[in-house]
Amino acid sequence: MKKIQAGIAFAVLACVGSPAPAQPLPAGTPAVPASGTPPGATASTEEPGWAKGRPKSDEAQKMAPVPAFPIPTAPDKLPTSKFKLPPGFKAETWASGVLDARELRQGAKGNIFVSSLFVANKVYAIAEQGERKPKVIIDNMPLATGIAFHKGSLYVGTNTKLMRYDNVEDNLDKLGEPKVLYDKLPGGTDHSWKYFRIKDDKLYFNIGAPCNICDPGEYAKIYRMNLDGSNVETIASGVRNTVGFDFDPKTGDLWFTDNGRDWLSEELPNDELNRVPKAQFGKLHFGYPFCHQGSIPDPEFGWGKSCADYAKPAALLGPHAGSLGLTFYQGKMFPAKYRGAMFIARHGPWNRTKKYADIQVAIPDGKGGAKLETFMTGFVENNSYLGRPVDFLVMKDGSLLVSDDHAGAIYRISYTGK
Repeated sequence: MKKIQAGIAFAVLACVGSPAPAQPLPAGTPAVPASGTPPGATASTEEPGWAKGRPKSDEAQKMAPVPAFPIPTAPDKLPTSKFKLPPGFKAETWASGVLDARELRQGAKGNIFVSSLFVANKVYAIAEQGERKPKVIIDNMPLATGIAFHKGSLYVGTNTKLMRYDNVEDNLDKLGEPKVLYDKLPGGTDHSWKYFRIKDDKLYFNIGAPCNICDPGEYAKIYRMNLDGSNVETIASGVRNTVGFDFDPKTGDLWFTDNGRDWLSEELPNDELNRVPKAQFGKLHFGYPFCHQGSIPDPEFGWGKSCADYAKPAALLGPHAGSLGLTFYQGKMFPAKYRGAMFIARHGPWNRTKKYADIQVAIPDGKGGAKLETFMTGFVENNSYLGRPVDFLVMKDGSLLVSDDHAGAIYRISYTGK
């Protein structure tokens, strides 16, 4: 894969951008600069990638990515008590004070590793037992979002390189320098953060489109490589921005969420849930930038193209849903209907007047599709975000952890049957 230089605005601009509609901040929260430019950075007059295609209407011009809280929400102010779940399920705060909590992975000795994105630029370790206070093990690493644990090593990916820290659980106080596995990533900021899975000694990772809508070149794909960084190969193409994928434990098929383009309308297009059958790794194109949600030709790039030529979604996940983490539930605590089902975090839209965020369950239908059910709500109140779910981790006891980057917390979902 050739290295592509992306001259795009500073990372925080892609997250904060212009001022978003007002969000209630915890007491004592520092103000976010009105320009969206972090201290010490130079403001850019170039239109950020997320704004490409934005209509000139007054309502559209008010919309911009929602800034995460710059400090974690206090434990007694977290939305935990507002969550609604199916009968027999319980949600509780598992850890607080985890600024910008994103991906969740567990080490062999019980440590929970938590990555972050624009706000924190850190990777944390949280002991499974005890007071569960997040320990910063990697600091000042922009977009340190992709993480995976495998055979004692922690794999970490930014927008520019993929790395490995060995014997990580024995060296939490000082990890040392990582081994760089791959440094030919294109960089940039728009959709450039990583999501990792390791399967059969292969590291799977994403490279999102460098824009809202454009010709993506070598971007907009899911790749895999050997764990030493060699043999990089394409697994799926036409993938605008996936920040969540996992393997069906029964078939080995890869399922992934994909965030649809912005500014087509408030209600279109939908995010997608997609499936790559194991036998078709590297053979399927999922439409971006030519076709959206399997049925809508792009008004700019869709001319002369047919949606029939691209892989169809397994399910539609809602307009501008911000569909992120996806995890197959392989625990034994939850009722049988959830075993082998996918939990999907809908982080919630920013470029849609009516906000929503929740956790969905997707149950494969055995025919390549999936049936969706709403599992957990309570992240939105008065059209403002109290929290935004990101990723999942199935614990050894079968309970499910959920990260929340907006409020800086991790919740635990258990089933009591009562």
